[in-house]
Amino acid sequence: MRLLWLLAIVGLSVYGAEVVKVGDKFKDSGKCKACHSHIVKQWEDSWHAKSHYDNDEYLQKSIDYVARKNNRKSLNTVKIECAACHNPRISVTSTSAEYEAIAALNLDKDTAATKALKSDGISEGINCVVCHNIDQIHDELPDSKRGIHRVTWMPSGTMTGPYGDAKSPYHKVEPRDFMDNNPNQLCFVCHANDKSEEGHRFMDMQAEFKSGGKQCVDCHMGPRKQGVAATLRNVNGQAHKRLIREHGFEGGHVESMWQGALAVDVRKSAKGLEVILTNPQPHALPSGFGSREILIEAQYISGGKITKTQTASLTSRYVDKRGKPTIPHLAAKTVENSSVPAQGSKTVVLPIESGTTQVMIVVSYRLVNDEVRGIIDLKDPIWSKKMVIKKLNVKL
Repeated sequence: MRLLWLLAIVGLSVYGAEVVKVGDKFKDSGKCKACHSHIVKQWEDSWHAKSHYDNDEYLQKSIDYVARKNNRKSLNTVKIECAACHNPRISVTSTSAEYEAIAALNLDKDTAATKALKSDGISEGINCVVCHNIDQIHDELPDSKRGIHRVTWMPSGTMTGPYGDAKSPYHKVEPRDFMDNNPNQLCFVCHANDKSEEGHRFMDMQAEFKSGGKQCVDCHMGPRKQGVAATLRNVNGQAHKRLIREHGFEGGHVESMWQGALAVDVRKSAKGLEVILTNPQPHALPSGFGSREILIEAQYISGGKITKTQTASLTSRYVDKRGKPTIPHLAAKTVENSSVPAQGSKTVVLPIESGTTQVMIVVSYRLVNDEVRGIIDLKDPIWSKKMVIKKLNVKL
């Protein structure tokens, strides 16, 4: 009898943001290829397409780690919380204490939460209907409401876009300002701020953003270029030419993004060898998820040989409530944040080694610092790959 009572509770224990079901015709990107094949192809190679527990090692191991360390939440609950941004079309948006009781007894196999997490509709991460089916973005809500909790959706089959004259025989189209004149509003639905399980704000990209005339899309989708948004032909047999942007959503994982991302100058002073990093970008570097890192490596050379190597790290480091190193989502406090501020600069001083005739300075970027890679045991080489920003040879 107790088991039946617990199972009955599960049906009432999932709730949250309003969910608009996506019809089978629109839920996966394969259905969009007929008219938007070139855009879908770009998206398929993006990290938006990998934004799912099964497809992103960093996300998966972070979620697993949080669930292991937080005995108040089940693995599924942590997955659903992260899905607010990583899988915003999930059909269950939060769980309750009653659900946690069921999960603790391993009786949640047939619950709405478990079924939602296994749905094909979210396996593509941030796909076409995540961005192009949003009706309104609610900036009047507290900034703690992100992802699915910050938007309302169009009916299934109505798509939003930047063009007021767009038409399609397959779905309705409505223009929205956040698709053209104010795209930052759409980006900041998710790429804005984040709090740890302890309530510590460890990332606040929206607050640090200093536009200076730049929009997020200018770098991450590239400039508008002549092309076609849809391959549908008009009465003259021609596709409608438009100014469009790339949909690869390039970011910190793309090496070419880092070439020249910072200005680097080196000068000798009474303090030592000063490496001055100047950031022209509208957000801090590194920024985003808290364990990203800029490395300054100095190779001291004498007689044509490297005699010493020294490395400085610009990153963020966190401790849990016991004062031990942890990942951002379990942080009680940030103990180090050495990012270069938006449209600002930072100087790192290195020693000048006696007898050295020149120094090779290499400034590079890594997606995850050594500390966090070790804590959650990341294996993919992409997380430790050094992407070169600038090399300088300095004569002493």
